[in-house]
Amino acid sequence: MTKPRQPRPTPAPPPRSNRARAVSELLPDIGGAAFRKFGFVQSSIVSRWVEIVGERYARVSSPESIRFPQGQRAEGVLTLTVVGAHGPMMQHIAPEIVERVNRFFGYAAVARVVFRQGEVRRPTRPAPRPAPRPVPADLSDSLRAIADPELKAVLEALASGLGDPVPIPVLGKVR
Repeated sequence: MTKPRQPRPTPAPPPRSNRARAVSELLPDIGGAAFRKFGFVQSSIVSRWVEIVGERYARVSSPESIRFPQGQRAEGVLTLTVVGAHGPMMQHIAPEIVERVNRFFGYAAVARVVFRQGEVRRPTRPAPRPAPRPVPADLSDSLRAIADPELKAVLEALASGLGDPVPIPVLGKVR
């Protein structure tokens, strides 16, 4: 006599994490989906293009997409946008570009390069920070008593960024 089978109990779903998550924790997923849609498996090739090909070639080219054969992640075709008359020069160094991109990925991700003439958008650099203002005299007196030089330097930098106090209106009056 055989014993009837008992149905297996279904495992409980994992507990939900209702914690607040930092935006930086979510961005790689969001950016990765957008880059994959346009042919980039890794967005770092766009952000690190200068490191991959060098400053000279990065000024006149930018990666547009990488297309792989159906179901593969190797032997892809890298499409580059190249500025005007720099196309022949870039075609001449195409084997070197393939080698550098594959070295960056760590495997033979790219087999050939296709060039498209167009305008290359150069990344904008952030504006330089203004020079720090001198520390107000009343604050510098209170900072002299601090023995730790690292803490003192950080507090002086913070104090120099404060500048003039902004008047705070309170019930129609200014303090």
